[in-house]
Amino acid sequence: MAGQHHEVLIIGGGNAGVSLAARLERYGVKDVALVEPKDQHHYQPLFSHIAGGRAKPSEAVRSQASVTPKGVTWIRDGAVDIDPAGNTVTLASGAQVAYGHLVVCPGLQLDWDRIPGLAEAVHSPFGASHYEFGLASKAWTLLSGLKAGTAVFTMPAGPIKCGGAAQKPMYLACDYWREQGVLPDIRVVMVQPTSTVFGVAGVDDELNRKIAEYGIELRCNSEVTSVDATGQTALIRNNATGATEELRYDVLNAVPPQSAPDWLKATELPALGDSGGFVEVDPQTLRHVRFPNIWSLGDAAATTNSKSGGALRKQTKVLAKNLVAARQGKPLPEKYDGYSVCPFTVSRSTVVFAEFDDKYRPMPSIPKVPTWKESRASWIVDRDIFPRVYWNLILKGRA
Repeated sequence: MAGQHHEVLIIGGGNAGVSLAARLERYGVKDVALVEPKDQHHYQPLFSHIAGGRAKPSEAVRSQASVTPKGVTWIRDGAVDIDPAGNTVTLASGAQVAYGHLVVCPGLQLDWDRIPGLAEAVHSPFGASHYEFGLASKAWTLLSGLKAGTAVFTMPAGPIKCGGAAQKPMYLACDYWREQGVLPDIRVVMVQPTSTVFGVAGVDDELNRKIAEYGIELRCNSEVTSVDATGQTALIRNNATGATEELRYDVLNAVPPQSAPDWLKATELPALGDSGGFVEVDPQTLRHVRFPNIWSLGDAAATTNSKSGGALRKQTKVLAKNLVAARQGKPLPEKYDGYSVCPFTVSRSTVVFAEFDDKYRPMPSIPKVPTWKESRASWIVDRDIFPRVYWNLILKGRA
């Protein structure tokens, strides 16, 4: 790989990297390379459905080779360093690749060790997490097998990918337990770091209604600070009062803290003092504020929006058009508006479709239509239509 150079080099072969590479190819950029070490590509929104017994693992995975756009060079290696002055990326193999423009979108890393005992707990016989593909089906095995006892669902503080996804398996499980007639015998606790269940007007009302319907105990302003896998207990701290509670569980479905990859944190790309390590970009143009030939989008970008696939879909179009303009020496024509979306699977056949901006104000795609109301139609869109759109259009730069 010595001396290899590409007009556009993209770090990360997930949704962001693949869909952007495909769009750039469509826009006439002919020398695009994608750095991605993994052989499998996942559609992460289905992880919640797998954990809730409403999807098979096979529906959420395809080979990386099959989704990499034709004409794009796939570099099967991982990035470990970036030299903005030298316009080079160092790979795990030791090789260096030079670039004209660089797009950084490696996603987030799951920081299990930031909560003592959490990693051990989710790999124990009583714990799981739908934020890891290999543990999502285990979550459903545990949840569907529970007939009585306590089920605890957690969400960490700080930026995470699709924050609302932390709640989705909980609603799917509650609806299943209700169908089986065992819901009254199961104590369900949701540990939520925010002051409300989600934070979007209208959406909170719908979610609170479902929480009351299922009898869920919602712990707002709270976090899990440690877990004892052997004793099956989680220590919960109320950040508003400082009070702590030790809660015993029969099933724990946990979402770990998240941040940018450690190697990215050590580069010059994050803003000074950004402990999360996110790439310092203009949140509207997605161009780095200090290095004009570096860009970022998706979960690893320091944008102000809630991180989600719906946000990424809009970012991809903005970045692709801006990058093409920059290569031609033209003003950047596009701005990202902060849009994000989270479909909450509040039963086994209905969804609350939350669309909002970077200030958590409602931002429906269809004006004056209350898409945040629980509906069967939203379920069909989320469960049936979106996966097809993802595999057949988004990853091909056409949606």
